[in-house]
Amino acid sequence: MRGAKSAKWVAAAIVVATAATACGSSDDSSGSGGGGGGNVVRASWADPQNPLEPANTNEVQGGKVLDMIFEGLKVYNPKTGAAEDAMAESIDSKDQQNFTIKVKDGYKFSDGTAVTAKSYVDAWNYGALVTNKQNSSYFFSDIKGYDEVHPADETSKPSAKTMSGLKLVDDSTFTVALKTKASTWPERLGYKAFAPLPEMFFTDHAAYLAKPVGNGPYKVDSYTKGTGLKLSVNENYGGESKPANDGVELKVYTDNNTAYNDLQAGNIDLVDDIPAAQLGNAESDLQGRFINQPAGIIQTVSFPLYKGEWNKPGMEKVRQGLSMAIDREAITKQIFQGSRTPASDLTSPAIGVDGGFKEGLAGDTVKYDPAKAKALITEGGGIPGGKFTISSNADTGSHKDWIDAVCNSINKTMGDNVCTANMVGTFGDFRNQVVNEKIDGLFRTGWQMDYPLIENFITPLYTTNGSSNDAKYSNPKVDQLVAQANAEPDTKKAISLFQDAERQVIADMPIIPLWYQNGTAGYSDRVENVQLNPFSVPVFTDITVK
Repeated sequence: MRGAKSAKWVAAAIVVATAATACGSSDDSSGSGGGGGGNVVRASWADPQNPLEPANTNEVQGGKVLDMIFEGLKVYNPKTGAAEDAMAESIDSKDQQNFTIKVKDGYKFSDGTAVTAKSYVDAWNYGALVTNKQNSSYFFSDIKGYDEVHPADETSKPSAKTMSGLKLVDDSTFTVALKTKASTWPERLGYKAFAPLPEMFFTDHAAYLAKPVGNGPYKVDSYTKGTGLKLSVNENYGGESKPANDGVELKVYTDNNTAYNDLQAGNIDLVDDIPAAQLGNAESDLQGRFINQPAGIIQTVSFPLYKGEWNKPGMEKVRQGLSMAIDREAITKQIFQGSRTPASDLTSPAIGVDGGFKEGLAGDTVKYDPAKAKALITEGGGIPGGKFTISSNADTGSHKDWIDAVCNSINKTMGDNVCTANMVGTFGDFRNQVVNEKIDGLFRTGWQMDYPLIENFITPLYTTNGSSNDAKYSNPKVDQLVAQANAEPDTKKAISLFQDAERQVIADMPIIPLWYQNGTAGYSDRVENVQLNPFSVPVFTDITVK
């Protein structure tokens, strides 16, 4: 999403949004504005941060589209999240380090060209190459030769253009050599960074960006930034997730309250981010057409450790103190009507114990204790400058409501108005400020899993130069534990090492874990068979129009 939104076991991050009043009237209620036919599902959306390139999309809005227009070697079961073979005929290994991958025949891209083993090899090499500046290049870092195509100093010239660990055998077969053993590596291959790419992506990149070509159930008909994107059924799709509708129209909203109102008015069919203020009455408003279910999402706020004042010795006490100044129980009940659960670790209950969830791992650092909080903040030298802001985008997720509540809790603890909200207009603008280190105070950093394993909640977020390490946190001990975990062929031992790394992150507190988030959605009486997958994304292919 995006998700969001991480590469060693499987992973993404959060949001929803876009253009208000005009959206509700841009098409009639028959839904005839989509791909090819009247049975088009109309849903709310927000413009993604980056172009729709598989290895360049690490947030939910872009990821939502990639899930519909691409299918990889693996897919994640829409009910359980388990990784299952899709385009992979087989993924074999005798040593959990060297893999032979056979690609199924019969798949085509939406432009009619065949999907072959070369489509994967070329795509992965493109995603890894430092000069292509792909956000999710880190997903390929386990493959031999990655360091040559993507030097640690990203301003350096790569010594190779392709990874030595990728070898094309024939049209349907390629091999992958990893740097170290990783028995769970195949489970990551459902993440869209590993999607195949058509030849035209490389020969006419501008044309691809204007109208992306994939091999999934849907194809892109048109995309107008600030307005929306239209998809129709991909007649060339060779997989099993054939759409039960004629297409999907994603309509951009800059205010999810407007989207919710349009849903009630019948102007759209699906909103997958119910405004916080509506959660208490959504069940009755929508006459039961309301979904509220656990999802692999955790909401956090990050400290700008790229600012020296937040990263000097002793500041970990200030950071822990601010975490303990937040009354999570009250906020999740009053603001979110029970659709959130106070976090007790850095992952999500959705991954289960087998995936690495350990309730209570964060200990007292996430428990509301005003007296201890104030004492820790004083011991650590106090809040830099005496005041700070928490930043987020204003266009989605009712974020100002909960940020105000968090600040109120901190201000009550401190006995002063030290914390205020700073709302940035759009998700794209907000994410650009985060990525470019333009935010001086704290900022929202929710994470939506790409696959149900602890690695996905740790590696991209907390390792040095991790792909989604927005706080710029770095601790050699965490890096070492993650490297050991990724090289450990025994899954239980690997999980234990990841949990050790998580404990160290908690001790350093580069982020504040707030709560686990349910997936919420509402739908119109025009559609049926609406469900959210464990990542809280609608399963668009299953939706039928009456």
